[in-house]
Amino acid sequence: MRKIIHVDMDAFYASVEQLDNPDLKGKPLAVGGNEKRGVVSAASYEARKFGVKSAMNGHLAKKLCPNLIFVKPRFTRYREVSSQIRDIFYEYTDLVEPLSLDEAYLDVTINKKGHPSATILAKNIRKEILEKTGLTASAGISINKFVAKIASDINKPNGQKTIAPEEVYEFLEGLDIRKFYGVGKVTAEKMYQLGIFSGWDLKNKSKEYLEDHFGNSGSYYYDIVRGIHDSPVKPDRIRKSLAAERTFDENLSSEIFMLEKLKSISKEVSKRLNKSGIKGKTITLKIKYSDFSLQTRSRTISEYLQEEKEIFQISKELLYQEEMRESVRLLGISISNLNINEADESLEVQEKINVQLEFDF
Repeated sequence: MRKIIHVDMDAFYASVEQLDNPDLKGKPLAVGGNEKRGVVSAASYEARKFGVKSAMNGHLAKKLCPNLIFVKPRFTRYREVSSQIRDIFYEYTDLVEPLSLDEAYLDVTINKKGHPSATILAKNIRKEILEKTGLTASAGISINKFVAKIASDINKPNGQKTIAPEEVYEFLEGLDIRKFYGVGKVTAEKMYQLGIFSGWDLKNKSKEYLEDHFGNSGSYYYDIVRGIHDSPVKPDRIRKSLAAERTFDENLSSEIFMLEKLKSISKEVSKRLNKSGIKGKTITLKIKYSDFSLQTRSRTISEYLQEEKEIFQISKELLYQEEMRESVRLLGISISNLNINEADESLEVQEKINVQLEFDF
């Protein structure tokens, strides 16, 4: 019986901006985008009340919330704060699996504080985050990562929710199917058509039925609604790719201008690769057109690369690979097939993960 905490910072990017600039506190704020175009990276809770959310077009966001304030993202600052938060996690356990700058899983079955209650540990972690960074966090606590992640969203912002072992079945049965992590919009619509609206409805379908209608995902849905999710917290979470992209203030129709942007993006990708000490063999060029259609072009080479000049050259060749269909609103470059050893997990960590103890939640 594992004890898993999912910690999720509250409106992280926007909250950092409000923390650093007190004039923004209490005001509807969007990080990224602008009132003409671009995409919102994050929205404050004040903006969310108007329906503004991440990945929304900036023009629509401004239409929904006329008083919306746009600020440029400062990822260097976000990474700095994220590092502070991660240091706090490691005070409690070495089994920390970051999902992004603002959320992570922690396995506290065995923890550095020697405390038996994951609920109290989560409360202490959130308190320490607030004291050291001035930011609030929410948390979900349960027997596995799946349930803990769902639980962390229940009492947001600045709250937590524990789903104890004896409560898991009832909790999942009463859950709207749209709340199930891993059930997207398209899958939810398909489930509705099949009469599956809640965890209870899902649980009443046989494994064969679910596999017939959802393929390999069917067995996953069959398990999770029964609280079965054995994926351990992976402290050495493997990075699959590294990327940078730019959304332009005005659509680009000239390839000359696109090359200028690609050079800048290549420089940023190279900088991140060098900082992380990693290299990759596969370069993917991402192109989003003015009609919002998306296209990717990839090339894999025999040697690992890391330098700006090499990245730009291959990206340039990919750009010229075929004619553009429309003017371009976004370009991005990602590097994958990285030189990271996926088997690099210590036996000691594995032994900690597999220990089973019975403690109060």
